[in-house]
Amino acid sequence: MTKRAVILMADGFEEVEAIAPIDILRRAGIEVVLAGVNLQNDHVQSTRQLSVRVDKPIEELHFDFDACIVPGGGKGAENLAKSNHVHSLISVMFAEKKVIAAICAAPAVVLAPTGILNNRTATCHPGMQNLFDPSTRYSTEPVVVDDTLITSQGPATALPFSYAIVERLLGKEPADKIRKATLWSAS
Repeated sequence: MTKRAVILMADGFEEVEAIAPIDILRRAGIEVVLAGVNLQNDHVQSTRQLSVRVDKPIEELHFDFDACIVPGGGKGAENLAKSNHVHSLISVMFAEKKVIAAICAAPAVVLAPTGILNNRTATCHPGMQNLFDPSTRYSTEPVVVDDTLITSQGPATALPFSYAIVERLLGKEPADKIRKATLWSAS
């Protein structure tokens, strides 16, 4: 059965943190659905005015995904954090032991308020860890995997973040195949 992932999109998202997971997951054969919040039409604008068409508004989603991916970008993360639908989706999927992956500002701004990082190890854009609950163990690693939670630091870590999601969903061998095909490791 094909694995499915939803990527939550809002105006102000960081381009590479959304596009890299879309690309890498699709290369791995994972179905990717882009869900938008606060849509005026079927597009969201990035921090640098890249317009991306989403597949559907978050309000129309069924929670039948294997992974939920939350890109950063300060404004994008803030816009996602304002959505009750985002909080519900993350909370339900976390309770069902689905993969929750967030990068840059998103772990601190979107995930931390839901409580799912409490008593876990996580990372985020350096300097934003002050938004974590005191029980969250902050790591300076570029990508942190704690059971079904995957967190990452920022734009430069978007590829290893994406490979970690593929590895958690499909296993090490498929992830290594994608790493090799995309020249992640030339050795």
